[in-house]
Amino acid sequence: MEIKIPKEIRQYKESIFFGLSARQFFCSLVALFVAAGIYLGLGRLIGRETASWLCILLAAPFAAAGFFSYNGLSFEQFLWAVVKSELLFAGERKYISENPYYEACLGKEK
Repeated sequence: MEIKIPKEIRQYKESIFFGLSARQFFCSLVALFVAAGIYLGLGRLIGRETASWLCILLAAPFAAAGFFSYNGLSFEQFLWAVVKSELLFAGERKYISENPYYEACLGKEK
């Protein structure tokens, strides 16, 4: 007997607070603290409008990291895969095709 399980059930993630997973909630908190620190620390020095734009620019990556998923990879795993493929193991990759039909024809002539 085989029981089919829908994909939605297999991809279930428990929500901790406000319907967010622990990862999403933690990244949102980090983004909130970064934005508040920048705004309160630099608001008087560089102006409130400039500080608010700086808050958005610097807090957005932290917030997005909690919700990011690409082919089942988290943000850190995705970044590591990009660094490995583009920087660490980057280089010229030669593609040499093999034609089994051509190889068979050469084998018959010999």
